[in-house]
Amino acid sequence: MTSNERLIALRLGRRAAAALFFINGFVVGSWAPQIPSFVSRLGISEFTLGLLIFCFGVGALLAMTLAGQLIAHWGSRQTLRLFALPVVIMLPMIAQTSDIWIAAIVLTVFGGVIGGMDVAMNANVVAIEKQLGRAIMSSSHGFWSLGGFAGGGLGGIAIQAFGPLNHAVIVAGLSAIGLALAYAHLAEDTAQPRQESRYRFTLPNQSTIYIIGAMALLSMSAEGSVLNWSALYLQKELLADTATAGFAFAGFSGAMALTRFGGDSIRNRFGAVATFRLSGIAAAAGMLAVGLSPWPWLAIAAFAFCGIGLANLAPILFSTAGNQPGLNAGVSLSVLTTMGHSGILLVPSLIGFVGGLVGLAPVYIAVAILLGVVSLLSGKTAAADAASC
Repeated sequence: MTSNERLIALRLGRRAAAALFFINGFVVGSWAPQIPSFVSRLGISEFTLGLLIFCFGVGALLAMTLAGQLIAHWGSRQTLRLFALPVVIMLPMIAQTSDIWIAAIVLTVFGGVIGGMDVAMNANVVAIEKQLGRAIMSSSHGFWSLGGFAGGGLGGIAIQAFGPLNHAVIVAGLSAIGLALAYAHLAEDTAQPRQESRYRFTLPNQSTIYIIGAMALLSMSAEGSVLNWSALYLQKELLADTATAGFAFAGFSGAMALTRFGGDSIRNRFGAVATFRLSGIAAAAGMLAVGLSPWPWLAIAAFAFCGIGLANLAPILFSTAGNQPGLNAGVSLSVLTTMGHSGILLVPSLIGFVGGLVGLAPVYIAVAILLGVVSLLSGKTAAADAASC
């Protein structure tokens, strides 16, 4: 392959990765406004919803660990192709589920394919960053947020107009089209996959990756609290209607997307540590305003400001993990993603338990405190700048 052909392939690979980030975010964002109708259809309490969300989280975390090992064995492109295909059909399966036990199974599988796809997407972008010699992680995550914005913003309106099942079918159709266009153009990995005949499960023995993972857990808890509980918070505690409640996650994701598209330039100019520290402070301030807000639209604005702050936390942490010296990027990213997504996937189930006792407003105030703690650990992100070296 000539240098020109290689550059063209990288550009196509970058676009394909961006498309899959968008699809993943679009499907997850479309799930957020489905939650109130899901609760109503099954006739369940917040406590039970928390248990079902826990199933989603368990499925995701198990698949994330598996995905890291598959990436080391097969490479990120093949692993991404494996997990991306079933994502398309998951929302229609959820939207027609009315039995709580079937719902638990479907949500476990849903979490698994979303989680495995997440690890593979990030590993694929790390490979592209290394070949391009510059950071593209924030903008890639920007497409996830843009997908979440589209899914959350249009979802509430579509559900109100057409019903949950028709909305889910539309989401599946659009996602399938995007996947078909991107599937063949995913980028190759820079490192050669393992060639062992026997599959071996391994975890890194460096403590740094687990510290970074703990930071991801704390910061991504905030994303999980918005994804799974913002619509219900606006409806139940701030008395918003269905369409308005959908704008909570949409505003959050939209603000996050816009910030992420400029995040690579900000990080390349000011460095990962300074960018991470200021972002954590902004996210904490926004989440505190959410918990103290007495009005739906003020809470929506506060969610959006929190999205601006959270925008660059996860991308910087992913680049930090993917550039740890002496570690396979797929394995280290699976550790980070597993720990981080414990926050976005499992912590929301805890929020359901606590929220049922004290309400969701105090929960959002507690999340703001966690984000303040995250900003104090910003010095651990210096390795993220290796992506642009």
